[in-house]
Amino acid sequence: MAQAELKPGDVVKRHRLSTRLWHWTNAITLFVMLMSGLMIFNAHARLYWGDYGANDDKAWLVIDDAGDTGFVEIAGVRVETTGVLGIWKNSEGEVKRRAFPHWITIPSAYDLQAARRWHFTFAWILAVGLTLYMLRSLWNGHVRNDLHIRKWEWSIGHIWHDIKDHARLRFPTGAAAKDYNILQKFAYISVLFILLPLIIFTGLTMSPAMNAAWPWLLDLFGGRQSARSIHFIAAFSLVAFFFVHMAMVLLAGPINEVRSMITGKYTLPGKADPLPQPEVVQGEPA
Repeated sequence: MAQAELKPGDVVKRHRLSTRLWHWTNAITLFVMLMSGLMIFNAHARLYWGDYGANDDKAWLVIDDAGDTGFVEIAGVRVETTGVLGIWKNSEGEVKRRAFPHWITIPSAYDLQAARRWHFTFAWILAVGLTLYMLRSLWNGHVRNDLHIRKWEWSIGHIWHDIKDHARLRFPTGAAAKDYNILQKFAYISVLFILLPLIIFTGLTMSPAMNAAWPWLLDLFGGRQSARSIHFIAAFSLVAFFFVHMAMVLLAGPINEVRSMITGKYTLPGKADPLPQPEVVQGEPA
């Protein structure tokens, strides 16, 4: 069916099988990596810039406790987080003095070795999956047809119009809903080609073995501690993307959106044209 002929209510194919498989595999992978990564972070809940960092060095981010008060400190600005971060109670009511609470880490009880095993296992899934998906997307035209930003889409007026529509919760309908809008393209390109590769390569930079094999990684990111900070920032940028993504799915119609990512079929939103009514000739029974 030609693009111009599409109308609200039509069912179209929106997501390829490779996209759907990677989407759900990646969702599980990143979920496990985030939670296991938070457990690893609990071993030293400070972030630095440069090559080195220890307790007495100046940290730009600290999650800790002072007496009975938990806090997060960023660039010298301290915010109390008692009961949530820094100091909290576990499921048995015991007070724990660690950065992130048990309900958001894998494993829930402090175990650095187990957390590293979880993290590194799923890191392989992330790296291999992303590489295969990128190659497949280039091969099947997904990047060219769906993510490529056309010249006219770069206009300030077009971008501003899309921002205003999103702010007013006005989503595309009919044929326009089949394709990604400019904000979606920006978001997906940022995740696919910036955040995920950044997470992978900064993770490699923190490995002593990779420092020996690829010493240029340390120069690229400005040292192991800088790589750790960038790794943390990129991970929480993905968390922010997740919440915005989920909000957009809920607002745009969760059943249709989730179904399209499972089956690949998407129902174009909007009011469908009413069925034509039979013409009634005057003087004849209706």
